[in-house]
Amino acid sequence: MHQLLSAAILAATCLAACCDTGSASPVGLWLAKDGGKIRISPCGRNLCGFLVQPVPTNDPATGQPLTDKHNVDPAKRNRPIAGIEVLISMHREALSKWSGHVYNGDDGKIYEGHLIEKDPSNIRIEGCWLGFCDGEDLMRVR
Repeated sequence: MHQLLSAAILAATCLAACCDTGSASPVGLWLAKDGGKIRISPCGRNLCGFLVQPVPTNDPATGQPLTDKHNVDPAKRNRPIAGIEVLISMHREALSKWSGHVYNGDDGKIYEGHLIEKDPSNIRIEGCWLGFCDGEDLMRVR
């Protein structure tokens, strides 16, 4: 009987450890496949993400640091793209899913979006338009 109870406790402990996908926080520094980096931090009760390191860092046409040249607001087109908020007001929607808005520097528009915690070292950021969502996976740097 004691062995059966010990085995049950061990199995329950292992199950809880391997299946707890919501225990890690997405707060930290994340690396995209292209080498770009995003820092996710708390913003009140929500999460925000800022582009720390764009890739490339300089505009190939001018050799100068990249600017937000595609922004729909002409007044913001000359601001540096490094430091721009790209994850906006992400609120927890489910155990491993955050929802809010994402800024796409490629077209200068804001979309509905999600941050999905895949595991403690991997997240997925998605932008959505007309019910279709697409995005990319990022790896934790720290």
